[in-house]
Amino acid sequence: MRTASLRVRVTLTAIAVLLVVLPVTGLVVKAVFDAQAERSLDSLLTGRAQLAQQLARQNVAPSNLVRRIDADGVRVTLILRSGQQLGAPPVDPGGTVRQVRATLQTGQRTRGATLLLSADTALLSDASARLRTVLLVSGAAAILITALALIIGMRFALAPLDAMTGLARSIVAGRRGERLQPERADTELGRTAAAFDEMLDALEGAEGSARRSEDRMREFVADAAHELRTPVAGLQTAAETLIQLGPEAPAERREELELLLVRESRRAGTLVADLLELSRIDAGLQLHLSQVDLRHLAEAQAARVRLVAPEMTVEVTGTATATGDPERLAQILASLLDNARQVGARSVRISVGPTGLLVEDDGPGVPVEVRERIFHRLVHGPQSKGAGLGLAIARGVARAHGGDLTVADRADGRRGAAFRLALPATT
Repeated sequence: MRTASLRVRVTLTAIAVLLVVLPVTGLVVKAVFDAQAERSLDSLLTGRAQLAQQLARQNVAPSNLVRRIDADGVRVTLILRSGQQLGAPPVDPGGTVRQVRATLQTGQRTRGATLLLSADTALLSDASARLRTVLLVSGAAAILITALALIIGMRFALAPLDAMTGLARSIVAGRRGERLQPERADTELGRTAAAFDEMLDALEGAEGSARRSEDRMREFVADAAHELRTPVAGLQTAAETLIQLGPEAPAERREELELLLVRESRRAGTLVADLLELSRIDAGLQLHLSQVDLRHLAEAQAARVRLVAPEMTVEVTGTATATGDPERLAQILASLLDNARQVGARSVRISVGPTGLLVEDDGPGVPVEVRERIFHRLVHGPQSKGAGLGLAIARGVARAHGGDLTVADRADGRRGAAFRLALPATT
């Protein structure tokens, strides 16, 4: 789609307006002038006739009467009752001649006399023609001057748009950080320039966020590949060893290698499942919300831990309900309990409250400087035995519920960590 520039469009629009306004204005001015000239001429003739009546009442001599009512552009003819004509010879009305006839009513010599006042309207026609010429010439000059003034003025008026164009091209060329910074933001161009600057800030911010996200993604992929390399290498080594030993290998050795295959394949499967879980969280986790009895959920996870780790004691206190996905909340609590078991905790207390769950253990605790970092992906603690995804998944699920997962020291001052799962209050 090809469109003219803004300067051309504004100039052509202004000229088009002038081409409409000036002829209309000229026609109005000429019509007013012609009407006013006609009225002035009629008033002149009528006034001269009235003056003649007044002079006749004063018994002014006919010759003096003709001389006194004579005026520029007026032809005076006085015909007495005797037929004597004074003044200019009479002319026939019509054509370009405007005539007023009056009969004098008084005066010794002028009673009954006929007064003819004639005016040539050709002068009015000439004046009207000159006016038309002046209007045409002045209108054409006005259009030309306006066009030139618009061409020059638009350069200054649209200078901010040229600045925007130059800035946009410089950004395309790779130069960042420049801004228009308008002096006044209360004008149309000022508001446009301010909005342009805000758009650039947003775009550069989004670009920076995208780059940081891309860097984190590259780092995450590299770490995930590194984590997968270990179980895959174990699987490859065990499989190759089994093949090399052949059917004559000792049963104990074959069993050891088969157990290694199972353990490493399970480890790889767990890591892949965790990575898929993180991808679901990033894409927007689908939750099946319902009213959850947090006490019942905590008791169920405590019973599970007692089965897999009989040496570990789990205490549950308090009761409350919350709105959430019961399976996902159980996943968070299971991750916290497994984390406590992996770091060597011997006892865990789960406190249930209206704002969520508090899981306190007697493990080594979490230093202040790494309390936020342990929730990052593929981050291992000194006592961690997993892939470093459990706490990242747990926090992601908590935030998908509109809550959060944090860690702090135990409130009673004892050794250990306190993980708080905060959930939105039930309305």
